[in-house]
Amino acid sequence: MLIGLNSKKTNMDAASSDIFEVSSASFEYTALKESMERPVLIEFWAPWCGPCKQLMPVLEKLVLSKAGQIALAKVNIDENPELAEAFRVQSVPMVVALYQGQPVTGFAGVRPAGDIERLVDQLIAMHIKNKPPTLDIPAALKDAALLLAAGDMAAAKHLYESILAEDAEHLEAYVGLVRVLIADGQMDAADMMIRAAPEGIQKDVRFTAAKTAYQLACNVPQGDIATAEKAVAENPQDPAAQYHLAELYFAEGAKEKAADALLASLRINRMWEEEKAKKQILTYLEAWGFADPISVQTRRKLSTLLFS
Repeated sequence: MLIGLNSKKTNMDAASSDIFEVSSASFEYTALKESMERPVLIEFWAPWCGPCKQLMPVLEKLVLSKAGQIALAKVNIDENPELAEAFRVQSVPMVVALYQGQPVTGFAGVRPAGDIERLVDQLIAMHIKNKPPTLDIPAALKDAALLLAAGDMAAAKHLYESILAEDAEHLEAYVGLVRVLIADGQMDAADMMIRAAPEGIQKDVRFTAAKTAYQLACNVPQGDIATAEKAVAENPQDPAAQYHLAELYFAEGAKEKAADALLASLRINRMWEEEKAKKQILTYLEAWGFADPISVQTRRKLSTLLFS
């Protein structure tokens, strides 16, 4: 890859999206960057070169006929001797095909239009072959959610990351990946994503719910479920025992059991520790997302309990 040239942007470069002038200063952010997305023909020319004037319109017409599948970057060697030296240009016109940052083929002098078109078609075919298939994002989101629910964190993580590779600010994929990291116990990574979330994502309630889930996961209660269940069996009217059991269920991902244990605590003593069980139920609902089936079911049970 040709690097190390000054990458400061100039105002006059890039006359169009498919055909543009390139300077030593703009080469990296125009031609080199563009070659990562599609093939780019680099035409080295000079104002005093007669054959250059003959070749240039042929190249321009051909590139425009390919409807964006290939680009043409024109380099005036008199104004940009550093680029000419970097590409070892000994005479003009000279054309170098650049793809994914590397020269792949080229030619010097004027060639028949048919020969150049065959070369261009080969470059486009190479690009199509190497281009990854377009990701079906709606389908990938559904699959990732199912994998997360099934506990296959590695596969869910891969799908969410694939979506974010195409759209770094995709809300559902971003939130989904945060939830995968939490469920997989990768709390440092989840924390980094929460802190680095784009402003638009931070304002969404689904991100807030994932953030709440992270905060809850960071406060894992002491003890084990078997011991807590025994304590509830021995003291069925103790709201604190039910509450502690709910926390352990939540930490294990047993959402329905966690909700039912909190509801049991609430039935025993609604005002225990300033409605602590009720507040925790609402926190759980936020963490799970209000559209979650367990959230919907729990809200109905809570309403019945509070207003009966």
